[in-house]
Amino acid sequence: MFPSSIPIFPLPSVVLFPNVFLPLHIFESRYRQMVADALSDDRIIGMVLLKPGFENDYEGRPPIYGTGCAGLITHVERADDGRYNLILRGLEKFIVHGEEDPATDRLYRRGLVTMVDEAVPGHEREALANERRRLESMVAPLFDGAPAEHRLPKTMPDEDLVNALAQYLEFDPLEKLALLERKGPLARCRSMVELLEMKALSKRTVGDAGTVH
Repeated sequence: MFPSSIPIFPLPSVVLFPNVFLPLHIFESRYRQMVADALSDDRIIGMVLLKPGFENDYEGRPPIYGTGCAGLITHVERADDGRYNLILRGLEKFIVHGEEDPATDRLYRRGLVTMVDEAVPGHEREALANERRRLESMVAPLFDGAPAEHRLPKTMPDEDLVNALAQYLEFDPLEKLALLERKGPLARCRSMVELLEMKALSKRTVGDAGTVH
């Protein structure tokens, strides 16, 4: 059972997906405190995306988007100067309903959240497997020539592969957020296929426009 209030880590360009790993380097005082508190509790941190214009209030409480993903600290190294290198494993997507009031002894923000169950229902399994094959066929050229350990793992569960590609492919942060917001892995996979098709078409169009006849 997830807590209804979790520490949130807002960043301008990072989106976490369920069951995907994310390395982080923690150096700001408020987030060093956040990690220390999480390590002494349930080791959960919520990753959220900052809205544009955050630079004007970065040290305060700049606006965030309302969908994020909770992550579990699975590995941590603390440097002598108090900085941390850690690995988060995505757990579950959540919706932010608000934030706890600031506390004088707490430098970071805590979000009031509701977790979103993204378990794939049985009747969607076949469709997800089919969409996975479409997605794999589109991204396979990106892995040609890569070492075996970096190629698409055939044994990875469909939803985990979809989430991993959503996080690791070179989409911009708002595109990744839109994928996270989709209702479950099947919708996310379909949206990713459409996004990749659109990007491929755009490249072909630009290439054709630059061709000298």
